[in-house]
Amino acid sequence: MAASIESLLSEISGLEDPIEELQNLKTAVLAIPLNLLGETVSGLRLEGLFSLLNTNDRTQIELCVGILSRILQALDPLHLAQNCRVELQGGLNHSDDLVKILAVSQIGRIVEHSDAVTEILNNQNLLKDVIHCIGLEKMSVAKEAIQALSKLAHTKAGLDALFQSNLLKDLKDVMATNDVIRYRVYELVVDVSSVSPVSLGYCANSGFISQLLGELTGDDVLVRATAIEMVTTLAHSQHGRQYLHQQGIMDKISNMIIGAETDPFSSFYLPGLVKFFGNLAIMDSPQQICECYPAFLQKVFEMAMDQDPVMTGVALDTLGVLGSTVEGKQVLQKTGEKFQRVLKRMSQLARNATTEMRVRCLEAITLLLTLPAEQQTEDLLGLTESWFGVLSNQPMEMFRGISTQPFPELHIRALRVFTAIACQPWGQKLMVASPGFVEFIIDRSTGPSKESKDAKFELVKALVDSTSTAEIFGNQHYLRLRAYVREGPYYVTAVSSVTVEGAE
Repeated sequence: MAASIESLLSEISGLEDPIEELQNLKTAVLAIPLNLLGETVSGLRLEGLFSLLNTNDRTQIELCVGILSRILQALDPLHLAQNCRVELQGGLNHSDDLVKILAVSQIGRIVEHSDAVTEILNNQNLLKDVIHCIGLEKMSVAKEAIQALSKLAHTKAGLDALFQSNLLKDLKDVMATNDVIRYRVYELVVDVSSVSPVSLGYCANSGFISQLLGELTGDDVLVRATAIEMVTTLAHSQHGRQYLHQQGIMDKISNMIIGAETDPFSSFYLPGLVKFFGNLAIMDSPQQICECYPAFLQKVFEMAMDQDPVMTGVALDTLGVLGSTVEGKQVLQKTGEKFQRVLKRMSQLARNATTEMRVRCLEAITLLLTLPAEQQTEDLLGLTESWFGVLSNQPMEMFRGISTQPFPELHIRALRVFTAIACQPWGQKLMVASPGFVEFIIDRSTGPSKESKDAKFELVKALVDSTSTAEIFGNQHYLRLRAYVREGPYYVTAVSSVTVEGAE
């Protein structure tokens, strides 16, 4: 097979119209498993194949890129760096985006290799070309370039090259192209900053982070909204949150939430501000965040009552995330009547809003009511039971009604609400007291889709796995539930047919 590939490569080099031979070569290359292909092609010269990229024939370019993608992927990164560096740099400057993506993705492989990366670090012109790819129109090329440079920055030598050499000026020059490109560079900077406190230090010292933070209060509300997303990503790491805290950014964002009341354009960036604190609450402490920045939770409650579906949706998602933890549940419970009003609003939305909003609402309710067995203290069980009761005078019938509507996404979400309360004794008592409920959940004729069968199975399994089910449901019902779980979610009852003599 190696001889066949070598002969195809040598034949192709001298042809005016190599399309048929390229197709044969592609077939031959794809026929060899990737782990064997590296040995097969490592000694072959690929310059001729690379030279065929110098054409305006799109079919020829696509075939060459397909073949080279496979071959280069099979080669060791060090071999690539030592033998294909010139060709890869040529690919970065090619007019076709497919070739650019091929070159940048392979450079991304090289910079991850501890020995091969030295070959790249010693070639500033190549790295300069990768940086310029961030500023190209095609987003797929820019993404590959951002990933490659982010990988390069995982080493001190890579950080030095990007932020303490002439390449820093190239990054800043590319950044000045326009708003879109500026945020691509911010994306790279945030990716790098997230790796470690050391990498964050490099990015901060280069001036990029302070420039990003300055965008939070810029005049352009769309730029401000994008900046908030970037800062939220930066806050995902503990050292990132610590840095933002030291820079007073949490207080600044809290003040922006308060100031949004009088800004007619706040709807563009307010959801991002709320998501920022929602993320903080989950990563740190819901109680600490809500107590230190009371404007956050107050705004979430206001947004939940808002008529703007964008605001309401963000509020629902945030409440679900907050209420998914015990600490978050306790924070919400402490607000008393304020949260009770929000629950009643959620009940209305779950029944009467658009399908998308109903789905988000049911997902939030599920998270609020979920309480695993190991967290089930008397107080917390009382809390989830009281919330369920606030949702409706007859909450079981309400969710049963939603689950029988001809919308699969609503049917499945309503079943998940029942699954959330299935391991809580008060939930089991309501289920037993609801006429026909056991028959409803073990009826395999409803909800024919795989997702529906899975959702119903998870509900029945949650009941069977709970230690209180047998006592509350009684032996007869409990055995039926166990049989359902034993048979699995896709069990089909065999139907026997009887042939009657003389029947047509």
